[in-house]
Amino acid sequence: MELHEWALIIFTTVMQMAVGAFVLVGGIHLFAARRYTVETADKLSDRALIAIGPVVVLALLATFFHLGNPLNAPRAISNFGSSWLSREIVLAVVFAIGGAVFAFMQWRKVSTPAVRNAIALVVAAVGLVLVFAMAAVYLLPTVPAWNTIVTPISFYITTFLLGALAIGAAYVVAYWRMRGDEKAEKETQFEIVAITLRWIALVSVALLGLQFIVLPVYLASLTANASPAAAESVRILFDQNGVLFVLRLLFIFLGAGVFSVFVYRTAATRGSTIRVLGSMALIAFALVLVAEVLGRYLFYASMVRVGI
Repeated sequence: MELHEWALIIFTTVMQMAVGAFVLVGGIHLFAARRYTVETADKLSDRALIAIGPVVVLALLATFFHLGNPLNAPRAISNFGSSWLSREIVLAVVFAIGGAVFAFMQWRKVSTPAVRNAIALVVAAVGLVLVFAMAAVYLLPTVPAWNTIVTPISFYITTFLLGALAIGAAYVVAYWRMRGDEKAEKETQFEIVAITLRWIALVSVALLGLQFIVLPVYLASLTANASPAAAESVRILFDQNGVLFVLRLLFIFLGAGVFSVFVYRTAATRGSTIRVLGSMALIAFALVLVAEVLGRYLFYASMVRVGI
């Protein structure tokens, strides 16, 4: 693959992960604030937000490599009314700026929690629309491998699966970095981490199940397609990249399945330690991240146009 294609892999995968992480950290914060206090919820959530910012910046930088020249950016957004590509870029920038504004307000405790939550909801909504715009860019009738409902479904699976595991890893690291808190406060924060990881494990297993339902249906429909372009896409997936295809399935099964189950059981066990729990959460995230990068590589590799 050329550099601009790798830029697309980085941009789509990383930006979707950031959207999922932002949405889920908001939900976790809301739950923790209601069950404990806003201050207690902020302890880990504020630290987790720090990890999302650089991820969004990395994704936006990748778009410049795809454009070839940063000066092409104004041209890329000039057709917002008719082009999904322009909408994708504009929404990505709005999501990044909105997220940065919210993070600053959250860290500095600007305004009231209600106002900050309202801003977070708007930013989350923009992020979810952004994921749809990303998928819509590839719904091209001339590319049978892309022009299917599976494209937006798989993009949203990546968003929530990778975002959830990223937040789990971020919460673990945030807990490890806590210093000087009283024992009771540390125990409360550990309880939040444990509950969060249990729910993330459940979400991961559910999304893994959805993935293994969608994938066979997609492959069956692509194989049944009479177009030579579809047949060539199948050949690329299985003949040229069969090893990567199997590795992707193996990594996502281990990360979102096996290790998520271990995380759930360990988090529910009395006397569980953050070292063991955190290590498994980080391994699960790493495996799924590799799996999603491989999956996005195969997505772009499968592009074969109808006709010339």
